[in-house]
Amino acid sequence: MLPANRSTRGQGMSMELTGTGGLIDLNDLLGKAGIDPEATLVMRHRPAEKTLREVLPWLAADRHDLYNAYQSQHGPRVEAALQRATYLVSLIGHEAGAALFVGIYRVAGAQVVSREALEATPHMQELFALGCAVPGRESLVRFDLQLEPVLAAWKGRLVLTWPGIERSWWRWADRNVIPVRAIHEESMLVRKVPDWQQLVLRWEELAVLPTSWKAALCQWRGIYYIFDRQSGKGYVGSAYGADNILGRWQGYAKDGHGGNKLLRGCRKENLEFSILQRVGPDMPAAEVIEIEGHWKQRLHTRAPYGLNDN
Repeated sequence: MLPANRSTRGQGMSMELTGTGGLIDLNDLLGKAGIDPEATLVMRHRPAEKTLREVLPWLAADRHDLYNAYQSQHGPRVEAALQRATYLVSLIGHEAGAALFVGIYRVAGAQVVSREALEATPHMQELFALGCAVPGRESLVRFDLQLEPVLAAWKGRLVLTWPGIERSWWRWADRNVIPVRAIHEESMLVRKVPDWQQLVLRWEELAVLPTSWKAALCQWRGIYYIFDRQSGKGYVGSAYGADNILGRWQGYAKDGHGGNKLLRGCRKENLEFSILQRVGPDMPAAEVIEIEGHWKQRLHTRAPYGLNDN
């Protein structure tokens, strides 16, 4: 057990950690777990690409395959360092000066791959759709990172202070003091799903929605709106069948148009999704469709002013 002083801060209820010699830091935790800090590289991921930066915590929470694919290749300098490491402590930029713990990985091996082969993998195709930059070299090293059970219970809960210059996003554990700031009772990787009236999603986000968000959308039925940022036009649709709004939006996640004629002419990367009105779970389909028609009229989404063709 780590020595700790407990303090509550409203509903967040976090635990501040202090040891007999002061604040506990990451190296203390690694040492207690039998991991040598001298052989451990620490990374605080904070992608420059806005969409990827925003959804990276979702990937860490529910799409570990994508998250690990993201952190498995790097530039030459980081490649050289990671090839000397035995372990990688993976963190996500939580807020200014802070990092959220994701996990500890064993560096189990590395393989040189061509850029062409890397770009052809399904995982990288998904990451490119989220804005991940295309590798600029003809070949690079791809690492085999295997998640260890050490501190797994603290995934998304352990917050560390990230000292020094923030843009210095990786460093050796033994050469730095990275204090533990808090351990939260619940994971901070995925925030609570917004109120349906405030929910606005980009097309890229539909494919990587957190499990808790998908559960809510599966329960909600009603009228939704798709806005094309490029043309300034909108589309009104209704969801009342299997999986409700989730089911309809997952259809758009595949190709951007869901079989709708006028949406085929839009670039899917320019589409945003929101909910105009929720309806009761037992409302007959005919009534839902009637409400949908009223919204089309009010928002002028029928062609040629909008993207509805009926």
